[in-house]
Amino acid sequence: MNSTLSHILAVVCAAAPLYAAAQVGNPFEGDARAIRAGDVLYANRCAACHGADAKGATGPDVTRLWLEQANDERVFETIQLGVDGSVMPPSFAPDDELWAMVAYLRSISTVPPFDPGSGDTELGREIFAANCADCHRVNGNGGTLGPELSNIAAVRSREALIGSIRDPSESIELGYRTVTLVTADGERVEGVTKGEDAFSIQVVDKDERLQGYLKANLRELVHEEESLMTRFGRVRLSGRELDDLLAHLGTLRADGSLIAEE
Repeated sequence: MNSTLSHILAVVCAAAPLYAAAQVGNPFEGDARAIRAGDVLYANRCAACHGADAKGATGPDVTRLWLEQANDERVFETIQLGVDGSVMPPSFAPDDELWAMVAYLRSISTVPPFDPGSGDTELGREIFAANCADCHRVNGNGGTLGPELSNIAAVRSREALIGSIRDPSESIELGYRTVTLVTADGERVEGVTKGEDAFSIQVVDKDERLQGYLKANLRELVHEEESLMTRFGRVRLSGRELDDLLAHLGTLRADGSLIAEE
């Protein structure tokens, strides 16, 4: 362990006693020193599988846990116990180190209350239905080729959503990365990768069909750098229309209700 990490952990551990997983709430919630320690711990122990930004690599996007209504205790327990049937092992690290990692992950996974701006939510709903709903699901309705968007404003800032809409290829979530393949009989398939190992690949194609292929039987397999999502530049989606769309996204909640408009 490097000296900087050792120093940070020493300060954090001196400031609080050891905590059991059964406690309610993270003892280091909002603690800047613990979050810094958790950042370093995460980078050393978790980033190889879950990505430097925690949005997924060979392992899943852990920032979505809070989107899926997880709490700090559940994330702590998952890190501590590991995941049965997966390559994620249990951790025998001290509780303080695990809580520090949870504090760090929460700090990059949740955002301040979403600013809906001055857009028109009704117009935004129409824009979403016309341009987004075929690929994105909200509360059980819509397509599945793109990520679930229920309650997305709870975990993505306005700026992050604008970036994803204007330039979706800048950051592509694990499970939605584009692949093009050609089968043995010459069929060309475009879709998103859902699973892959040394011998096989699982793809959801543009018709939302989950297909599995043995790599040995493919003529061609290309991992594309561009997202399948349309790039909504200002010609395709004006600034006013973008404001309306963001206003609509800001009203959604994962339980299917709407946030009341002031």
